[in-house]
Amino acid sequence: MKRASSKPFLSCVCLVLLPGIALLGNQSQAQTFTYVTNDGSSSVSVINTTSNTVTATVAVGIFPQGVAITPDGTRAYVTDDGSSSVSVINTMNNTVTATVAVGACPLGVATVAITPDGTRVYVANDCSNTISVIDTASNTVIATVAVGIEPDGVAITPDGIHVYVTNAASNTVSVIDTVSNTVTATVAVESAPFGIAIRPDGIRAYVTNAGTNSISVIDTVSNTVTATVAVGSTPVGIAITPDGIHVYVTSAGTNSVSVIDTASNTVTAIVGVGSSPAEVAITPDGTRAYVTNVLSNSVSVIDTATNTVVAMVPVGIEPVGVAITPGIGPPTNKNQCKNDGWKIFTVPEKFKNQGDCISFVDAGK
Repeated sequence: MKRASSKPFLSCVCLVLLPGIALLGNQSQAQTFTYVTNDGSSSVSVINTTSNTVTATVAVGIFPQGVAITPDGTRAYVTDDGSSSVSVINTMNNTVTATVAVGACPLGVATVAITPDGTRVYVANDCSNTISVIDTASNTVIATVAVGIEPDGVAITPDGIHVYVTNAASNTVSVIDTVSNTVTATVAVESAPFGIAIRPDGIRAYVTNAGTNSISVIDTVSNTVTATVAVGSTPVGIAITPDGIHVYVTSAGTNSVSVIDTASNTVTAIVGVGSSPAEVAITPDGTRAYVTNVLSNSVSVIDTATNTVVAMVPVGIEPVGVAITPGIGPPTNKNQCKNDGWKIFTVPEKFKNQGDCISFVDAGK
């Protein structure tokens, strides 16, 4: 039985706030995949972003929520709310290779994030009011950081220096220094902050406030709110395009996605999706946004050029989190072919083994 949620706006859609879908790349780059957490199925669906079909289903812990993928695309970290753990998936064969115990109830729309260098994973523990820091080399917790009440969303600056955490019951955002793993600032936002995303240039953080149907825009230099943007009812998930120009926000109460122009901080489009959209992720080339629909058991695929839904992918029960693989291209040097590194490159007709990878580089392809 799932625990009762204290979130005021989740009375009928408690899963809407849960993150957990990871998207793997896109069609114009190397093949990418989208990883989606299915809270009601205790599984992760893997979507091929070229065909928009599910190619694998991975059993994980109880009530999986958020999901994040390492920068090299080889592992997906999934938070398991009901197990108070993190499942580590090898994306090469889609099997769970490790399970890491964390704090109580790691749930939220973006409850897990990975540093740009891939060495640390930060997990929000809603019931413990803490952040667990995982060392990816050993898959062990090396630090625990106290934050506000009911932390749900986690995002890391592009330089890897700071972690921003939304505290749903404190109406604040905690700023953590990744060197000392201590809170260095606390930013007041509006009611029930859940999702958070940081622009690629690192100068702004965008926070969804589910209680006030708004987005708080934080200046990461001064750690002050510089703008507030009205969006649809019960905003939960949020993602920013790779060029930093647009922000996509899911609104669970209106079954829609608001598109914000970051130059003017105004809503320029509203896209209808499935029932109770939770989280959103954008492909590395910025051409597609993948949205999890909790009550439709599906993922909506949005063309970001036209802001229209171009596909609807059936997944497991109550999908919440989503993340996409980075879309790594062919190797450029022999070192990338060593230690099974060749497996991360999506050129299967050439790379049947390590030798094929080395020959590919030697041939100057």
